[in-house]
Amino acid sequence: MTDHEAAPTHPDRRLSTKEAAELLGVKPETVYAYVSRGQLSSRRDPGGRGSTFDAKEVAALARRNRREPSGSSHIGGELSVRTRITLIDKDRYYFRGVDATELAARHSCEEIAEWLWTGRLRPGITFTAPDTSVAIARRAVDALPEHSGPTDRLRVATIAAATADPLRFDLSQDAVLGTARTLIPTLVAALPPLRRDHRDEGPLARRLWGRLTGRAPDAASLRVLDTALGLLIDHDLAASTLAVRVAASARAHAYAAVSAGLGVLEGPLHGAASGLAHRLLLDVLDQGSAAPVVADELRSGRRIPGLGHRLYPGEDPRARALFTLLEEVPDAAPALAAAHDLVATTARHTPLHANVDLALAVLTVASGMPASAGETVFAVARTAGWIAHVLEEYEERPLRMRPSGRYVGARPPQPLPR
Repeated sequence: MTDHEAAPTHPDRRLSTKEAAELLGVKPETVYAYVSRGQLSSRRDPGGRGSTFDAKEVAALARRNRREPSGSSHIGGELSVRTRITLIDKDRYYFRGVDATELAARHSCEEIAEWLWTGRLRPGITFTAPDTSVAIARRAVDALPEHSGPTDRLRVATIAAATADPLRFDLSQDAVLGTARTLIPTLVAALPPLRRDHRDEGPLARRLWGRLTGRAPDAASLRVLDTALGLLIDHDLAASTLAVRVAASARAHAYAAVSAGLGVLEGPLHGAASGLAHRLLLDVLDQGSAAPVVADELRSGRRIPGLGHRLYPGEDPRARALFTLLEEVPDAAPALAAAHDLVATTARHTPLHANVDLALAVLTVASGMPASAGETVFAVARTAGWIAHVLEEYEERPLRMRPSGRYVGARPPQPLPR
């Protein structure tokens, strides 16, 4: 009998949490995670304090888990990791099976984060940060050089917030959820405000706005920002998300896992890509036409930022959703026209569609934000998705993210170097 197989049980009896955990080969906390995600149903025991579970349902889940190996595999030469969070399919993507663009159109980024973490919607929820965590994170961020980028600040704020949390090593679902609900607003609060009258209250998008631009927010622009945060929360196993899962596989706490993701996010091919698109849009607006700007980019051997996505043969659904909302923002009209000109001009050379980086650049240019603002939006949003992957990875076998190297160097024995 293996560690993940238990003695047969009578199919009609109810199992205690401990018995269900033993049959599934997981911790009791994971049993409740299965319940919250709809994989198991539970019933309160009238004569006791805990929940009980249907033996047949638990046995079926155990069989399914054995058929689906928890370890990673290689499909078509690429790393493949089992996940129930995001599906990308035919120019659309889904959070737990629900169309992500529809979720973002109807719910705030906080509500979508809760949906990804727990499988439950909590209408009207807002995240608040403890004063102690915010004070420590702000002091750490304020000590950085003035030229520090947004990801530098967020990474330092994450580490500082971790030092203020004595429970960070508690990897239970409830503890990690508590961390998530305070870490994200702490990261936002740690960034320097750009408006003197800015107040840290209300939805996350409003609090973040005052740290991205000195302009007063209008309802349409806030809606675009909140929708962008919701759309960007997760996108399957992007490079930064894989780094987060590797850290979680080694049972690093949530702050450390998020820090790992922020380290990868800083690359120009990932979180910083919207900044390149922002500068390109400014060039188009300055020149009055996309044609000379595109010509200069191609002459220099550079790819056109904001166009094309390896997972979407057609238009990025995130870009499509944001462009629709940006049409309602009066100040966005020039930047939106420049983006459409850019797409149309490039289409003569190669049939590439707009991606979310270009749509995000329209928002940042139209709102008087710096080029790095898109990177900040991306990082704050993706932190919520990383927490979902951390929770999922903690349910898997520890250290499963340990691939074997394929050595291609000189064959031993070699002489000692002189």
